[in-house]
Amino acid sequence: MISLPELYNRILLNTAKVVNLPAIEDESQLNHTVQELVTECLKDLRKLHSQLIELSMFSPNDHLDDISTQDLIYLSVPYIFSEVQGRVNTPNRVDRLNSLVLSETYLKSFLSLLEQYEIVPAEERTLYDRKVAQVADPAKRRDLKINQYRKEKELVAKIQASSTLLAIGRRRSRAHAIDVTPTDYELISSLLPNPKLKEEEELDSEMEEVLRETSLLLLRLLFVHASTQLQSMVLELELLRNAPPSPTIPPVNEDERYKRKKAEDDAWKLDIPVGGGPDSKGPLMDLSGKPLRPFTILPSGGAERASLQSQVFGPGHRLPTMSIDEYLEIERQRGNILTGGGAASQEAPTSFEQLAIASEMDGTAEGEIKTELKRQKEENWALYTEANPRGAGNTMNRG
Repeated sequence: MISLPELYNRILLNTAKVVNLPAIEDESQLNHTVQELVTECLKDLRKLHSQLIELSMFSPNDHLDDISTQDLIYLSVPYIFSEVQGRVNTPNRVDRLNSLVLSETYLKSFLSLLEQYEIVPAEERTLYDRKVAQVADPAKRRDLKINQYRKEKELVAKIQASSTLLAIGRRRSRAHAIDVTPTDYELISSLLPNPKLKEEEELDSEMEEVLRETSLLLLRLLFVHASTQLQSMVLELELLRNAPPSPTIPPVNEDERYKRKKAEDDAWKLDIPVGGGPDSKGPLMDLSGKPLRPFTILPSGGAERASLQSQVFGPGHRLPTMSIDEYLEIERQRGNILTGGGAASQEAPTSFEQLAIASEMDGTAEGEIKTELKRQKEENWALYTEANPRGAGNTMNRG
């Protein structure tokens, strides 16, 4: 028959495997392996719990001093129960709710044992009884998280220091000593008698005190982890209890399901297979006007049909009918393009200067005509300036 330390050590080893394996959702071989380990761990935990009850190891009437040093570590059994129960595969909301309630019960039982034997100091209970999510002030919430984190690191450091002394005093192999970054399961397993040794050497009073102190520190560390997990469980349980129930879908005949799915698929198809025969020579419509076979409406004239046929492989946009130069020439002829201006226009002679130059062509008829035009233009300008003296139009500053 397997001994109590060996049974608990096997449970811790399998629990560590369960936690390290990924919790996948599909029905793969790996998921079956995880659930098989979970089932085996729960079976061993029930066996271990029944043996603890038979041995009457813990009694409500006992005090902490009444519990032997070797038996202190078994107070962590409800905590491991909760850890394993949390890894049970729950395919729906109801199963998850029931599993979570059971896991919460194990955690509360563990915390109740610690409170019953007054293992956790009042200062630590007050620190972890405060729920981080219920602290409204961000600064106070941050301080609370920092204090909780520091306390956890302080406990881990003390456990590592005392367990090193314990490993040396019990002359255990280094493989059984605590690692630099230990897990809860490694910490618990390190305080059990070494299953590789047939007879555990008797501890002197000094080493027994170290073992007792290490066990109490480890239980305080598990209290920290259990308090944090319990707060997360309460939030998840609240969400699961307030979630709407899943709709119940009545069973459907497979033939009806196939026909309904095929009808829905055919409703979105453009080439639905319809009646009328494979040669499409049957009637076009039935008596109610429903088409029996696909058809295409085309113009009756041959020329229009040929025009439509020629556009099948044509471009999808209108092509240009003239070049840019041709378009600009048409706009120039319409007078929509302005010419002149610039430096050449500024250097060109004015109309009065052109008349003066042309009038200098003495002895020609064109010269005499330009001279007369120049005289008339000068006379008209003189009459205009006489009738409109300079400044006559400015009436702004008159008194």
